[in-house]
Amino acid sequence: PTTVYGISKMAGEKWCEYYFDKYGVDVRSIRYPGLISWKTPAGGGTTDYAVEIFYEALEEGKYTSFISENTGMPMLYMDDAINATLKLMDAPKENLTVRSSYNLGGMSFTPSELAAEIKKEIPEFEIDYKPDFRQQIADSWPASIDDSVAKKDWGLSYNFGISEMTKDMIKNLKIKLNK
Repeated sequence: PTTVYGISKMAGEKWCEYYFDKYGVDVRSIRYPGLISWKTPAGGGTTDYAVEIFYEALEEGKYTSFISENTGMPMLYMDDAINATLKLMDAPKENLTVRSSYNLGGMSFTPSELAAEIKKEIPEFEIDYKPDFRQQIADSWPASIDDSVAKKDWGLSYNFGISEMTKDMIKNLKIKLNK
């Protein structure tokens, strides 16, 4: 990590590992990718285009992405994030091999791939691209995250891919926004 946010997260993960190694504290931690939810509007972060795009698609019929068209980043639908968290908390202690933080990979997609899914539900939707300062941050992210250890240790699995997420986001936002 090269940002204060990333450095702080890594320091916390190392503290978790230390307390497990030194005192046997049953510490469990998850490293989430960008989270997507219809319940809370985006807050301006790098992955928040993946939430903003749905609001704008329903309210304006168009969206200007601050991330370039072909920049892939790992994302996770909130339902899967909650399920993964509960599954880790319920996992038998003896199955866990990681005491710093488990990766959740979710799904990886680009703004253009997400726009294509939205167009399946809202054919008139339009998108254009005007990358800003967040593009540099996005370029520093991996395109995908290896979550194989979580799958092996405690049976991590996901219910939502890009298509399922898009349908669920639009369905729930239509209700929330009275559209």
